Amino acid sequence: MRPALLVVDVTYGFTGAESPGDTGVGAWEAMPTIASAIGLFRDRGLPVVFTRADTDGQRFTGRASARRGPGRTTVPDDFGDFPAAIAPRDDEWVLAKTRASPFVATPLPVYLTRERIDTVVICGGLTSACIRATATDATSSGRDAIVIADACFDRARPAHDGTLETLGATYAEVLTLDTLASTVLAQKPLQATSKETP
Repeated sequence: MRPALLVVDVTYGFTGAESPGDTGVGAWEAMPTIASAIGLFRDRGLPVVFTRADTDGQRFTGRASARRGPGRTTVPDDFGDFPAAIAPRDDEWVLAKTRASPFVATPLPVYLTRERIDTVVICGGLTSACIRATATDATSSGRDAIVIADACFDRARPAHDGTLETLGATYAEVLTLDTLASTVLAQKPLQATSKETP
């Protein structure tokens, strides 16, 4: 098994400013767990990919969702910025996407194949939107999908809980970070093709 972590849209555009209770399942409440997940993958030398909305690209491809936001006509300057607690390193890929799923119209599938990734571990937000779409497409691409339940967030608790229940019954394993660390990440990972020596 060789897993990679996808940190989906943990930017200020989706987390908002730090404010407990700002969303139904608060992004800032999940932030320490997201940071811990990133740290576990880094410590094991496993890939971490961050995604953020390509708001400029959406001018040409259309919006990621069918519904418009509540009257917003401009994009805040910090919309695509990452909170310091989970900021990508210089050697980590930040993938801009115009759709809910980073598997659509991006090089992500090529990258995962090149790195011999067979398991996609997913965290971030929103659970009922981009997390669901990412898990579904990861499975459709022929890979196993794991969603870290306590490292996801959403605007509404029922949407969060219902989506995790549905994903767990269909497209993904839904695990806590502690369970992930003691099972999946306790296994010895395969080496990436790019790091193999002849």
